[in-house]
Amino acid sequence: MTVVPQAGEVPTSTRLTIQAIETIPIRVPLGRTYRGSGYKMTNRSTLLTRVIVEEGLVGEAYAGDEDAGLAEIDAIVAQEIAPALVGEDAFAVERCWQLARPATFDILRDRRLGLVASACVDTAIWDLVGKALGQPLWRLWGGYTNRLPLITIGGYYGGDSGIEAEVTNLCERGFAGMKFKVGGLTPQEDAQRFRRARKAAGDGFVLAADANQAWTPQEAITFARLVEDCDLLWFEEPCRWHNDRRAMRDVRLGAGVRVCAGQSEFSAAGCLELMLAGAIDVCNFDASWSGGPTEWRRVAGTALSFDVQMGHHEEPQVASHLLCSIPHGGYLEVFEPDRDPIWWNLVANRPQLVDGHIELSNAAGLGWELDLDYVELHRVRQETE
Repeated sequence: MTVVPQAGEVPTSTRLTIQAIETIPIRVPLGRTYRGSGYKMTNRSTLLTRVIVEEGLVGEAYAGDEDAGLAEIDAIVAQEIAPALVGEDAFAVERCWQLARPATFDILRDRRLGLVASACVDTAIWDLVGKALGQPLWRLWGGYTNRLPLITIGGYYGGDSGIEAEVTNLCERGFAGMKFKVGGLTPQEDAQRFRRARKAAGDGFVLAADANQAWTPQEAITFARLVEDCDLLWFEEPCRWHNDRRAMRDVRLGAGVRVCAGQSEFSAAGCLELMLAGAIDVCNFDASWSGGPTEWRRVAGTALSFDVQMGHHEEPQVASHLLCSIPHGGYLEVFEPDRDPIWWNLVANRPQLVDGHIELSNAAGLGWELDLDYVELHRVRQETE
C-alpha cells in the first residue's frame, strides 16, 4: 500500500534511499478494435511501477501504452534499471535518470522499450519526491495553474455512421473538444468526415485532426484547405515519417495550418530539430514513451524559447501535472472510457469534468488513488502463478 505523508509533513531524512523497485504489468481488453490511419488497437496496457525507499515512502505511477512489448519493458525495469538504482538517493532525480539511461543503448532492441521502462521508473521517482516534500507535482514542477481544458480522442474508422452521435455526446458531456482521426481515406473523404464532425459540434467546441503520419505533403495540404473554414485547432502528424520535418514545415507554411508533432520523437534533441525546422506549432512529446517527465521538462524549456505550445500525447495521469506546471501548456488529452479503461477505472479519484476543464488537487506527488481490485483483476500473471 502506498504511504502518503499528511499535508505539510516532510520526512526528517534528507535522503530517499531506494530499497526496491516493483512492477505489475496490466492489460485490459478493449470492447472493439480501434483503427486509425495505419494501425489498430485491441488492448490497453500499462506497467504499474513502485519505487520503495528505506525511509518508508513509496513512489507509484503507471506509464506507457506498449501492449506488444509489455513483458520486455517489465523485464528491462527488473533486470537492468532496478539493479542500477538500488541504494541510490531518489532525491537525485537527474542522477537516477542517467543511471537508467543504458537501458536505451542496445541498438538491436527497439529503443522505445528502454525508453518506456525508463519513463516508468522516472515517473514513480517523481511521485516519491512529491510525497516526500508534501507537494503535488504540478506545483513542484512550476505551479503555473492547476486547471486544464480537456479534450478527448475519437473519430476512429469503422463507425462513421455514428460521427454525429459521437460528437454530440461529447458536447453534452462537457468536453472542451476532440482530436479526430483522419488519414485512413483520401483527403477528400476525410474532409467530409471532419466537416460532419464540425457541423455536429457547432461553435465553441475545438476540433483537431490527427493523421498519424498517413499522407504526402500535398495530400495533407489538400485536406487542410478543404477544412480551412472548420476552425481546425491543429493538424497532428500529417505526413509520412521518412522526411516528416521538412514535410510538416511545407504543410504548415503551404496550408497556413497549425501543426502538432513530437510524440514519435525519442528525445529532447529530436523535438529541438522539429522546432529548428519550423515544422511545428504544438509539441506533443510523450513523457511515458520517451524517458519520463525529466526529459519532457527539457523539451518544455526549449519549446518556450521557440514560442511553441506544449501538449502531451495521451497519458493524462502524468500529462495533467506536466501541462499545469508551465505557462505554455495546452489541452489535456484523454480517450473515451472504452478506449482507455485504465484511466477511467484504475484511478479512483479522477478530477471531475466541469465546464470543459479538470482541476488537479493539492495531494502530494501525482496524487492518484489507485483501485487495487482493478489492478488485481487485470494484472498479467506469469505462467508459474
